Amino acid sequence: MAVLTQKLLLHAERCIRHQDVSKKIMLAGSNRTLDGLTLNEWLCDSFAELIEEMELWKVNDATGDFWQRLAKALQQSNILVTWAEQLDSRLASVHTPGKLSWAAATRSIRECKMKIERIRGSRLDTNSEVWGLDQARWELMWAGEAAMRKSIPTLRQAGYESTSDLPTIQQSCRGKH
Repeated sequence: MAVLTQKLLLHAERCIRHQDVSKKIMLAGSNRTLDGLTLNEWLCDSFAELIEEMELWKVNDATGDFWQRLAKALQQSNILVTWAEQLDSRLASVHTPGKLSWAAATRSIRECKMKIERIRGSRLDTNSEVWGLDQARWELMWAGEAAMRKSIPTLRQAGYESTSDLPTIQQSCRGKH
């Protein structure tokens, strides 16, 4: 994996070294990757977040384009890139402060579900107590993950790019008199 990672990084470096068409093509490819992933399934806001997200992907699932392969290779090799934020804000190595993306907000529940499915478990045939959850929380985890997968693209289309964009309800903690 280290050799593949090195080759992918060298290719990216060669393409973006100069202010020319190859750099524009690489950046357009990264935007296409992030937009495609954002609008569909993974909901990542940046390349750094895509690298984190790759922990949940199998190697064979990260073959859609150059940026997916690079993100998976970097994740498996545990390599951080420092040059990306100089190219484009969406490639930044840090997330926007104060914003919790949909991918980050849903990652723990998706990770838990994936671990269960990885050992051939499922909603119906796995004992919830094995995972330290009572039956009600077990059902909420599966139903919640399905609801998030269905509703987040709609929320994004409505302009809610992250969890912090959602309206908050102010309630008083005082009792009624």
